[in-house]
Amino acid sequence: MALALVLLACGSAAPFSLPGESPRPKVRGLAFVRLSVSDLAKSRTFYQDVLQLGNHFNDCLGPKSVCFRLNPSQTIELVQPDAPPGESFLEEVGFWTDDLEKMHHFLKSAGNVKPAQIVSGYDDRKRFEVRDPENHAIAFVSPPLPVSFFSWSTQVSRRILHAGFVVKDMAAENHFYRDLLGFRLYWQGGFQDDGLDWYEIQVPEGDNWIEYMLNISPTADHNELGVQNHISLGVQDIHAAAELLRQHGLEKFDGPEIGRDGKWSLDVYDPDGTRIEFMEFAPAQKPCCHPYTAAHPNP
Repeated sequence: MALALVLLACGSAAPFSLPGESPRPKVRGLAFVRLSVSDLAKSRTFYQDVLQLGNHFNDCLGPKSVCFRLNPSQTIELVQPDAPPGESFLEEVGFWTDDLEKMHHFLKSAGNVKPAQIVSGYDDRKRFEVRDPENHAIAFVSPPLPVSFFSWSTQVSRRILHAGFVVKDMAAENHFYRDLLGFRLYWQGGFQDDGLDWYEIQVPEGDNWIEYMLNISPTADHNELGVQNHISLGVQDIHAAAELLRQHGLEKFDGPEIGRDGKWSLDVYDPDGTRIEFMEFAPAQKPCCHPYTAAHPNP
């Protein structure tokens, strides 16, 4: 469906509210991350056999798609478009909210935000789409429904922690995510102690977050964008996760290592070069640059 570009001016850091309106609906967490893929069969094999995601919907978003459910409320969606994907294969990030209709009205009433119509999804949850100031596609999804759910004992992760994407204008993005939607700072840091290359903001009523990937060249190619536009999956023990990946046939990956954020993590890459980061829930040591300013997620 057609999506409208949102143009937002910079504003104060206070959460946005509309005169005479009740507070915005709560944003509880990440509902899905959607990736474009060039070969659905090859990608399906990676996510099913290497990551061991067994609970899935075939043809969830059309004839060339599959959606892997990590837990009752979070899904990784894979879509093979008819035309070759662009430089970035991170297509959309979805958040779930307590009251979808109220969120739709809230955003529409903001004046310069143009949410698309509410539709029913493949999982019976309703959703609508919108664009942030840098034209990233995001969606809002209704609350999780009671579902029968299973996962394989060998599933490497059962939790999406965050999604990261390239940001050029941090002030404009913050006006949308922080001022309008109420996201709050979780952590920020850089390659150098006085630098700012990563800026992480949590959803206002949960512990998932998005990560701005800053200072990326405007001429970055597909390989670089595959590193920057990424998904992060939570694990309790990064070394146990590494061993599972080896058992599933993955011979090469980056790490495990402790990052600048003080957390153990490792990186794998799907068949299209999109980075899938595995990360422990809490830091093992003090982070560089700045302290954390919000609670860590629980396993």
